[in-house]
Amino acid sequence: MRLSRFYIPTLKEDPSEAEVVSHKLLMRAGMIRKLTSGIYNYLPLGLKSVNKVANIVREEMNRAGALEVLMPMVQPGDLWQETGRWDYYGKELLRVKDRHGRDYCLGPTHEEVITDLVRGEVKSYKQLPLNLYQIQTKFRDEIRPRFGLMRGREFIMKDAYSFDKDEAGAEESYANMFEAYKKAFSRIGLNFRPVQADSGAIGGDFSHEFHVLAETGEDTIAVCKDEKCGYAANLEKAKVAAPAGESMLKDECPAIEEVATPGKHTVEEVCEFLGVSQDKLVKTLLFTVDGEPVAALVRGDRELNDVKLRNLIGGNEIEMANEGQVKEWTGAPVGFAGPVALKVERIFADHELLAATDWIAGANKGDTHIKHLSLGRDCKIEQFADLRVITEADPCPECGAAIEFTKGIEVGHVFKLGSKYSKSMEATFLDENGKTQPMVMGCYGIGVSRIVASAIEQNNDENGAIFPPTIAPFEICVISLGGKDAAVNEKAEELYNELMEMGIDAAYDDRKERPGVKFADADLIGYPMQLVIGGKGLKNGIVEAKNRKTGEKIELPLEGFTEAFKTWRAEIWQSWGLKA
Repeated sequence: MRLSRFYIPTLKEDPSEAEVVSHKLLMRAGMIRKLTSGIYNYLPLGLKSVNKVANIVREEMNRAGALEVLMPMVQPGDLWQETGRWDYYGKELLRVKDRHGRDYCLGPTHEEVITDLVRGEVKSYKQLPLNLYQIQTKFRDEIRPRFGLMRGREFIMKDAYSFDKDEAGAEESYANMFEAYKKAFSRIGLNFRPVQADSGAIGGDFSHEFHVLAETGEDTIAVCKDEKCGYAANLEKAKVAAPAGESMLKDECPAIEEVATPGKHTVEEVCEFLGVSQDKLVKTLLFTVDGEPVAALVRGDRELNDVKLRNLIGGNEIEMANEGQVKEWTGAPVGFAGPVALKVERIFADHELLAATDWIAGANKGDTHIKHLSLGRDCKIEQFADLRVITEADPCPECGAAIEFTKGIEVGHVFKLGSKYSKSMEATFLDENGKTQPMVMGCYGIGVSRIVASAIEQNNDENGAIFPPTIAPFEICVISLGGKDAAVNEKAEELYNELMEMGIDAAYDDRKERPGVKFADADLIGYPMQLVIGGKGLKNGIVEAKNRKTGEKIELPLEGFTEAFKTWRAEIWQSWGLKA
């Protein structure tokens, strides 16, 4: 493509609204433009990268046996009401009415639509397994869209759905998609990690996220330092091993004693006032889970994982109790809740609390706490379980080795859904014995547009983006420094045409711009390779070649250029862990 005919509205300065590197560089490189909050136009360069990601994903999905379909973005509310998600999904679901007053929504995901499609067509076990996917626009009405393509309201996604006759088949489909994802992300050239994850609003009982590792990632991942173990999970899912040794619940401690703690509401304030460390206090946290009052106990220096609490109870929506509810259930202001004589029947405790006794806790009385609390003697705990957020001081829950935290950007998620949707929507089939059975489902998503942003977050420098060669807008840019020198321009065009004949997606910067502008734009946009031809080089029979990733420059001979270029190109691809 001749850049003199291409639309590349680059910017010299970072847009004031851009917060993260990818957002800044996508805007500056002329790849996207904001329409409104969380919604972007994809300009020619940006769309080329998105399409390259989509094509790699499509090839791996097809290779894995999935079949491409295209479903409507506008979905009838009736389908969502069948599964109960019309109300549960929350305000991220953008609901609209048509001229007849019927409810619709803009699809944030397509479980309901695909299940409706399959239940009308598949009737026999002989038609299973089945895996259908699409690459399409989604809309989720994020409360705080930010970071450009990283967390927009409208985005491009690949979503696939598998249907099997039994759990064994579903496990095989899940494993098949897991491997397809690893191949796709490896082909793109990303440094990624699959991690155990919570299923969230999609549902299901097992899932993995795929994270691009980047210091600017929104998500924190707990990773075992022992590579042989391989354990990795996001903080919502990361397990904390149960304490070793016998339970201390039956150990005797002195009788409960009330102690005045005037104006001391926080763990830090109470422990400082009483002269004890925070690990001696039990923190009582109050919630509603699907409207039901629930209390959760964790050690004072720990953070409750409310996702673990929700999953333990089997609820959908979990909310922190408001000030009025706290006063109603405890009889005290916020900051003095405790498990003794609490007006909440369901009390759950983190299993770490089994390892000690003689605790400090709130007294359910203003400006008062209690000492010498015995959880086994003084209150009724419904269940002890893993309820807290893992820390780097905790051992790996699988092998006991050390844990380390790293940052990641979620770009893919695979779910084992089971029969959640097939049962509620009656997507059934006749098995080998003629009995009606619900289909067993899986769900598999990839953030196509987000991958472009995450690739930049992982690969950039002070001059701009550094794209992997597989998804760069153009793999290489030929830069002519000829100006009005016809011989230089002719040689540059000759090299450009030769690259095109080799099947390489090349750009030719033939614009009437100063060399500095061309160099700056080439670095900003992040072409993996640059070829620079000028008058001096032409006289000496060489062309300058630059590796954008390393900044290294070498000279390639014009005589025998093709073979020299192929060797150099193969080395660059290899540096990305790719095969040219």
